[in-house]
Amino acid sequence: MTIITHLINGEMRPANGRVTDVFNPATGEVIRQVELASKTTVEDAIAAAKAALPAWRNLPPARRAQILFRFKTLLEEHESQIVALISEEHGKTPEDAAGELRRGIENVEYATAAPELLKGEFSRNAGPHIDSWSDFHAVGVVAGITPFNFPAMVPLWMYPLAIACGNTFVLKPSERDPSSTLLIASLLQQAGLPAGVLNVVNGDKEAVDTLLESPDVKAISFVGSTPVAEYIYGEGTRRGKRVQALGGAKNHAVIMPDAELDNAVSALMGAAYGSCGERCMAISVAVCVGDQVAEALINKLIPKIEALKVGAGNQKGLDMGPLVTRAHLNKVTDYIHGGVAAGATLIVDGRRLAVAGYESGFFMGGCLFDQVTPEMRIYQEEIFGPVLCIVRVNSLEEAITLINDHEYGNGTCIFTRDGESARLFCNEIEVGMVGVNVPLPVPVAFHSFGGWKRSLFGDLHAYGPDGVRFYTRRKTITQRWPARISHEAAQFAFPSGQ
Repeated sequence: MTIITHLINGEMRPANGRVTDVFNPATGEVIRQVELASKTTVEDAIAAAKAALPAWRNLPPARRAQILFRFKTLLEEHESQIVALISEEHGKTPEDAAGELRRGIENVEYATAAPELLKGEFSRNAGPHIDSWSDFHAVGVVAGITPFNFPAMVPLWMYPLAIACGNTFVLKPSERDPSSTLLIASLLQQAGLPAGVLNVVNGDKEAVDTLLESPDVKAISFVGSTPVAEYIYGEGTRRGKRVQALGGAKNHAVIMPDAELDNAVSALMGAAYGSCGERCMAISVAVCVGDQVAEALINKLIPKIEALKVGAGNQKGLDMGPLVTRAHLNKVTDYIHGGVAAGATLIVDGRRLAVAGYESGFFMGGCLFDQVTPEMRIYQEEIFGPVLCIVRVNSLEEAITLINDHEYGNGTCIFTRDGESARLFCNEIEVGMVGVNVPLPVPVAFHSFGGWKRSLFGDLHAYGPDGVRFYTRRKTITQRWPARISHEAAQFAFPSGQ
């Protein structure tokens, strides 16, 4: 059986340690194993990144951008191979996997603008005979820890921009679906990236803790659950590291009485059930303003949920594939049991879905709950599965209060045809990413991605302008060349520009 190893200093490191299984979630079969890096292996990756740093950060940004241009081309040329690996190990449909990859490529495109993004600022005559300017320097060796649900896109949020800014990088992807991540990293090597600039170590908590403890790792980017995000932020900042840690979500869609309901239903179907709900931007709560809206929405949702096409991720034309592992399938199932026990009405039950020919796969159909209330666990916690909860409120103001009271603040949206309602919602909602008639308001690459409250730990969002700020340090230089005049007297008052 193939054992997936690590990319360190431009070479694949032979397997010689602990391993864990990688499944095809459609069949339930073990298709590969992946080595879990030891502390020594991770330290070797950090050492390789540290050794590569001086030459790489001194390479002109335009030269770094040229490598990223070639990388973009290689990603496009190998799209089918990357998509197949994502579908095989994660379970995504080919169309969903291709969309993920394209959004990742957009971030590579943004990073190719490094010469423009890294331009400093200059002020001539900021004071008498004084010029002042600022420029941007690489942070050093930085690390990324990424989740299973976007094995291509989320790493591409991180290391293309980090290395464009002159840093070197150690990536710790999810051990559940590592093959596409490693293939993409190898394509960057083919594009001409010097050895050691990007290193990939597969692993578990031992690898994460080694990155956190190393004094040579200056910054860490993380995407995953809130408990782990909080742990990484606390441990990283305690050691003086720069940390951005993106956590969990409970994303609400507000359905107003004046909403164009057919469009809202179509949007909700994709946002709630696309990728089996295994997205941090998935809509998992529909907040209906008024019982009439709720009843009309339910009547339109039921036949569409029951008609979802579910099958193996390697088949085209499907709406959903399987969940990523049996353990995760069991976790989502437990949430559904709990929702029923708590008194919510399970209108559509996808727990008994069977896919012909794939009886051992990790499949679940779409589920729909009504009469969900804020004290229920299925409302409070991130389920990360194909489960949509309906909560009924009496006004937009009540909907806003409901959302603002939740501990998560990642994404939200409102469906309405009224500009005043939309404007009030955008102004008052305490959430980092907001859509108006857009169910998944994921920012494009030249903006930045991140939530509020317990959905983000750290001051800067991912990729875009915030990504540049995270992966650089500003240095401000003030320079004076005195005029050729007689010696000036000492000045003891605090200097000013006057």
